[in-house]
Amino acid sequence: MRVDYTNLAKTIAALTDGETDTIALMATVACEVHHADDRFDWTGFYRVVAPDTLKIGPYQGGHGCLVIPFSRGVCGAAARTGQVQRVDDVEAFPGHIACSASTRSELVLPVTDGAGRLLGVLDIDSDRPRAFCAQDADHLSAIVTRVFRQAAPA
Repeated sequence: MRVDYTNLAKTIAALTDGETDTIALMATVACEVHHADDRFDWTGFYRVVAPDTLKIGPYQGGHGCLVIPFSRGVCGAAARTGQVQRVDDVEAFPGHIACSASTRSELVLPVTDGAGRLLGVLDIDSDRPRAFCAQDADHLSAIVTRVFRQAAPA
């Protein structure tokens, strides 16, 4: 099953309309994205909780790493640079953190609020190599931008 991004965007927009609580938004997005495509083995958020520190937030799938510094891994790289990270082979990524031995590829998107403040990252793992394409990154970035611009400041 490949994700229908038009339908996913409409569903998430309807579910999150008017919601400003960041955790509620993250939980809803993680659930809807995770169940939208069978390539998505683990889908969740890592939240900025201190300078240069991410902590696990709402997610779907098996266990995840609890804390990730900005200096390590694919999630850290997305948080540190503010750039989408699309990794075809996690074993080839310098400093990759193996939270799950089954992960083969990863897509991580920075998540900011309406003021441009980094809230965290959306991390999507797949047990398939080369699971993600530029279209996935573009569509998911648009969804995340739309949803989190309404998040209330912490």
